[in-house]
Amino acid sequence: MPITLETMLRSVIGTSAAPLESARSIRTVGEALDFLPRSYVDPSRPTDFKTIVDGEEVVLLATVARAITRPMRQRRGRMLVATVVDEDGGEMDLTFFRPFGHERVLVPGARVICSGTASTFARRRQLTHPEYQILRSEPTPSDADTTPTQRSSTLWILGRGLIPVYPQVKNMSPIRLHAAMDLVLHALDELPDPIPANIRAARNLPALRTAYTLVHQPGSEKDVARAKWRMKYGEAFVIQASLASRRHAEDALPATPREATTDGLVDAFVQQLPFELTGGQVEVLASLREDLARPLPMHRLLQGEVGSGKTILALLSMLTVIDAGGQAALLAPTEVLATQHHRSISGMLGPLAQAGMLSGAQRSTRVALLTGSQSAPQRRANLLLAASGEAGIVIGTHALIQDHVQFAELGLVVVDEQHRFGVEQRDALRAKAADAPHVLVMTATPIPRTVAMTVYGDMEVSTLRELPRGRQPIGTHVVTGDRPGWVERTWKRVAEEAAAGNRVYVVCPRIGEDESEGEGADGDAERVGIAGADHPGPGVPQPVPAGEEGPVLYGVLQVHRALSQMPVTTDLRIGLLHGRMPAEAKDAAMLAFTAGELDVLVATTVIEVGVDVPDATVMVILDADRFGISQLHQLRGRVGRGEKPGLCLLLTQGVDGPAHERLTSVAATTDGFELARIDLETRREGDVLGASQSGGRSGLRHLRLARDEDLIVSAHDDAWSTVQADPDLSRHTPLREAIAALDADRAAFLERG
Repeated sequence: MPITLETMLRSVIGTSAAPLESARSIRTVGEALDFLPRSYVDPSRPTDFKTIVDGEEVVLLATVARAITRPMRQRRGRMLVATVVDEDGGEMDLTFFRPFGHERVLVPGARVICSGTASTFARRRQLTHPEYQILRSEPTPSDADTTPTQRSSTLWILGRGLIPVYPQVKNMSPIRLHAAMDLVLHALDELPDPIPANIRAARNLPALRTAYTLVHQPGSEKDVARAKWRMKYGEAFVIQASLASRRHAEDALPATPREATTDGLVDAFVQQLPFELTGGQVEVLASLREDLARPLPMHRLLQGEVGSGKTILALLSMLTVIDAGGQAALLAPTEVLATQHHRSISGMLGPLAQAGMLSGAQRSTRVALLTGSQSAPQRRANLLLAASGEAGIVIGTHALIQDHVQFAELGLVVVDEQHRFGVEQRDALRAKAADAPHVLVMTATPIPRTVAMTVYGDMEVSTLRELPRGRQPIGTHVVTGDRPGWVERTWKRVAEEAAAGNRVYVVCPRIGEDESEGEGADGDAERVGIAGADHPGPGVPQPVPAGEEGPVLYGVLQVHRALSQMPVTTDLRIGLLHGRMPAEAKDAAMLAFTAGELDVLVATTVIEVGVDVPDATVMVILDADRFGISQLHQLRGRVGRGEKPGLCLLLTQGVDGPAHERLTSVAATTDGFELARIDLETRREGDVLGASQSGGRSGLRHLRLARDEDLIVSAHDDAWSTVQADPDLSRHTPLREAIAALDADRAAFLERG
């Protein structure tokens, strides 16, 4: 049978496959070949022993200076100590308590590459029973007397250039790993290449089989660079071809044009708006109307700063569809956000959302809400509004995609904070339309160009950079726990804001106390459990409990109780909100906070997106170092939404390190696009792409979006032209198979999941 990338590794290298599978989840030949060396050893440059520390797993290249076999002092038998030297004369001992076989090859003058754990004994640096190979330019006659197994462990043929050093694999030595990789490459047949030959020639890219050889058996650093560039390009090319194929398939589906009309809901709504649209909003709205009027389904991503007016544009798009005889569905990630959207959209429309009622306008519609926690009568009433078409706008969570939810004529799907939804959920909602519905995706997290091309590449992108007139500035400051005066001032400021009639958010990274699991979709910060432990008060630096890696994190329940007891805040009306509360309790808390019946709302990140309380002026984020840059930017966007400026205080129990640098970056600017760039440069690739939300491996093996923009642009152009010339890829079978081979997690992030 030919050896391909899908061949199971154990059929090629036998028992050596077991540690690769158990330690690195490497099961196939392709996964093994994608396990790239972390560095290379140059045989012409011996290792500098000064760089090695005790306990480190090392691969070193050196020369044997002397080898002594002597009796052991405390037990029978002999031991071998071969002393190797680096080019500066530094020494290290290779110690063997069973010298048989080793003393014949570890002789003065021999060049050796060996691996083991560095240690110190009797003030001498050493490797105990290391694995090694002797470096020779060609086999010697004495090698003919050894068995193949012995020969593979004692012989290294020079002339192949650099020696790869792989990331550590538990229960597998570097030398054994290298031998396994050599065996895989030796057995590998010529590989079908997903990059067409004409593109490889134009871009000076090696074939796939050649690239794997260059990266695992390089002759020079130039070979390594050429191979890695090819692998990055190949990955980007397949991703872009996948997006292009998906877009082509969706464009082949018919969509009902929804042309803008005059004297309809859109005109009536615009006339009652208390403000004018910004220039950016007018420009984007024109693009949306143009897309909706086409007989092809719209696929548009609308990104913009927190509070830049995306919801108004989404609402105008929905009203345009309603004027043209269709319905719109708004899919939100949480019940809190769905309820907030229902309340705010109904409020903005006023009489225009009261069709059939005495107070309704002559030309009006209805706005229905569907969530999983509604009572049976509420649910039946809203299901009827959606199915009959009486509700032009239907807002909900994942409850919208259930089989029994029907629409009269679904024409537009709006997805808010879309990265929180899976592909199947969106497809299930689109399947409820007779023709392909138009799709508008909104995100308040600004997206760097490379991420947009790689993750949202099958969508047209519209960007709102201009904030609406009248939006107030937000000041941001970092408050560290080692400055108790600052912490005390924080809570005094909270009391002052409440006394002035303003509202304050206090955000915690966890629920606290009885929680046994993470917050789930409602809480994205890392959780550290302290079941049964009380926190002495917000902002007080905590000792590290036994067995814990860091300070105890603040929880909503403890902070709510502590603020109720602190003298400076005890008279305030303090509520709480978290994802495990019943829906009625969550809605009641938000209503009370919005209406001014609460001064302070202590919450998890359920308030991260979409929540709009104009009187909220201050946000205090506890353990702010546990949140990402984009999440902090989203959270602080909840304040300063009215006529008064906002203030965001980032409290952290730590005082330095990368986490503190993140907070400083957030405090330095309110430009979400600049923060998105910093976020991309500092976070793991999988986090940025959303792959880690499903617990899977990073969606990208080779690409680095912060550094590979030119490559991604080139791959985009090549892939899209390839698909345009051969839409079903009938002439590009390897590319079609490469796209089909993407695993479920990878496909999910490619489709913006």
